[in-house]
Amino acid sequence: MLSVASTGFVTAFTLILAIGAQNAFVLRQGLLGAHVFWLCLLCAVSDAVLISAGVIGFGTLVTLFPAFPRIMSLAGAAFLLAYGASRFLAAWRGDYRMVIEGKSAGLWATLAVGTAFTWLNPHVYLDTLGLLGAISTRFVDPLAKIAFGFGAAASSFVFFFSLGYGARLLAPVMQSARAWRLLDLGIGAVMWVLAVGLTIS
Repeated sequence: MLSVASTGFVTAFTLILAIGAQNAFVLRQGLLGAHVFWLCLLCAVSDAVLISAGVIGFGTLVTLFPAFPRIMSLAGAAFLLAYGASRFLAAWRGDYRMVIEGKSAGLWATLAVGTAFTWLNPHVYLDTLGLLGAISTRFVDPLAKIAFGFGAAASSFVFFFSLGYGARLLAPVMQSARAWRLLDLGIGAVMWVLAVGLTIS
């Protein structure tokens, strides 16, 4: 069972590792050192719920509702465009005094944005309900399926908490408005590239 759990862990970890909107947001909050625990917990638990659904067999969702991926793509693209615009606006304004002091939006506002990044991302459904759900069908034994799902879910907890708290290692270089402006420009660009990708996929 350990090898099966390891397979789930490695597979899911490689899927999460790709730079995306959710990861960029967790990284930014980690640099701020604000609401890191609750945001990481939200992301990890959301992944665990979706992975569990995929392993249980809800990977047929797309088959039952063919329009679901397109609807999620358009909703996700709209959100990414709006959030990317907010990062470009912040970079243009250049007022990072509160950010440098480590101040952030409130907990509930942060979790609301984190929820949108997670649940409006169509790729998360492809990865969890689709890909991981499909891979789990190789394991006929119910205990093996549970082990695979547990390993995959565990990788989300390891990844997000490592990203959120590990971001503080970069804190020394993020003590200037210029550094934060460059970060916001980079995040804004990533958001818009992903949004365009969603609209043409």
